[in-house]
Amino acid sequence: MEWLNYHHLQYFWTVVQEGGIAAASRKLGVGRPSISMQIKSLETFFGGKLFERRGRYLELTETGRLVHRYAEDIFDTGRELVDAVRNRPIGRPMTFRVGIADVMPKIVAFQLLLPALDADDDVALSCREDVPERLFAALAVHEVDLVLSDTALPPGLDVRAYNHRVGQSTTTLFGTPSLAKRYRRNFPASLDGAPFLLPSHNAANRRSFERWCEEVDIRPTLVGEFDDSALRMVFGRAGRGVFPAPTVVSEQICKQYGVKPIGEIPEVRERFYAISPERKIKHPAVARIVESAKAGLFA
Repeated sequence: MEWLNYHHLQYFWTVVQEGGIAAASRKLGVGRPSISMQIKSLETFFGGKLFERRGRYLELTETGRLVHRYAEDIFDTGRELVDAVRNRPIGRPMTFRVGIADVMPKIVAFQLLLPALDADDDVALSCREDVPERLFAALAVHEVDLVLSDTALPPGLDVRAYNHRVGQSTTTLFGTPSLAKRYRRNFPASLDGAPFLLPSHNAANRRSFERWCEEVDIRPTLVGEFDDSALRMVFGRAGRGVFPAPTVVSEQICKQYGVKPIGEIPEVRERFYAISPERKIKHPAVARIVESAKAGLFA
């Protein structure tokens, strides 16, 4: 049986936490050569590099990121053990790490994540926003527990993860009260030449929207395109143009941004996925998200 040297692991963990060997040396009161030697021993044990040098700085490798995440859990559990033995309150929440695709509507992500927080006070949410490809890679090395995305994990990608479709929604166009009043008349023909704030071409529903425009013979005027849906809605609130968003969160969008619905587009649908390392979901927070979405938000 292989035994992990936790002394070596603590040195590695401290280097990451402190941002370098010099800072870790001051924190631990140990010379730099000793720390470097301990990390080399740990790398030998794992059979791979934990750090790569980038100029003056150390950067974690893929293996290093995986080891660091487990090290955090190990030392958190160690502190909890000491508190339990000494009859001190523990109160350490479980960290639930979620990756959110950059083009996914943030209001939908918020609604999906609420059940995980409402059902358990011992969950601390950690959200990371990025392009889906990098989030899928993070899922592969256990940096995140779940990815929320408007696109499924593509077939053939070398990532052991599974798509759980939580629901879909038609699209509604929104605008300030004055814009909504103007463009509701003779919808959708009234939209020809209208100013539009659109999701970027990375968004799955952008292509569907453009096809719909061709089918109804309108040519919107592109004012801006955004990866961040929340920023797009802020511009919409300022009256800079009409913007599309999922119909399923119409009420929340109108309330939060002071806009009105102009018209629904049933042909443009947006699908949402919870992507996890498990085919059969065991993680309690992930299970609550998927079950609540199907029974509530997307029922």
